[in-house]
Amino acid sequence: MPLNAAGSPAELAAALRTTGYLADDGLATATFLAMRMNRPLFCEGEPGTGKTALAQALAQVLGAELIRLQCHDGIDAAQALYDWDFPRQLLHLRALEAAAGATGETLDAGAVEASLYDPRFLLARPILRALQTSPSVLLIDEIDRADDEFEAFLLEVLTEHAVTIPEVGEIRAKTPPLVVLTSNRTREVHDALKRRCLYLWLDHPDLQREIEILHSRLPGLPERLATQVAGAVRQLRQADLLKPPGVAETIDWARALQLVGARHLDVDSAAATLGAVLKYREDADRIRKQLDSLLAS
Repeated sequence: MPLNAAGSPAELAAALRTTGYLADDGLATATFLAMRMNRPLFCEGEPGTGKTALAQALAQVLGAELIRLQCHDGIDAAQALYDWDFPRQLLHLRALEAAAGATGETLDAGAVEASLYDPRFLLARPILRALQTSPSVLLIDEIDRADDEFEAFLLEVLTEHAVTIPEVGEIRAKTPPLVVLTSNRTREVHDALKRRCLYLWLDHPDLQREIEILHSRLPGLPERLATQVAGAVRQLRQADLLKPPGVAETIDWARALQLVGARHLDVDSAAATLGAVLKYREDADRIRKQLDSLLAS
């Protein structure tokens, strides 16, 4: 599906469903508009609400390459944009010197320098790769972990869909990538970047949608088990845990229960597979003591 092929949010939602990603009306509409308006989609929400999975599903639906930039504290433009392959440049320089020494020729300094900055020595990082690749989905993951300077750099690139490399010149996207930015809201992202994007808040799915997601991702999952797992996870999210489970953990838990042959969720099967849904010892120890009441509710 080309970037502008979906005729409506409903068509896009149907296409996403084929990948196992179930989009509600608000998500499908925001994503459809981002594609049609050629605007980045800024997805904010708690961890595990499907922000990254949305970009993955879009790449699959569009037949596009998914290019991921994982943000972290201290990330800079060089890590996101490009670098030069210094070892290969050095080998190239030595080869030129060896060839000149064998023939007695004198190297032209300007020509040598120009050859060192040939595009074949350019290492394209995620943003440059996305500009050069068509079609592509550029996932800028956890932008809230980067700093203000990196946000300013991103703002310029996302506005122009082009970068200038001094030794090479301007590189402009023939077809701008579909850009999905995610944030877990560990800090506020600046308004200037948000204004450039369409905004989407993702929350955990309601009970019925989470059951649908389980059936979509795990065909053959018993209805009773899917309902019990989705209900138990909703209880866990209200339990003031260090890390409440997301949808991925819901799927992992149901899959683990399937693999051990459980047809329904009881105290024994829940305790045995709790590591699939809770990832901190303190959370697991606390919930093990409350399994009876958790499964009864």
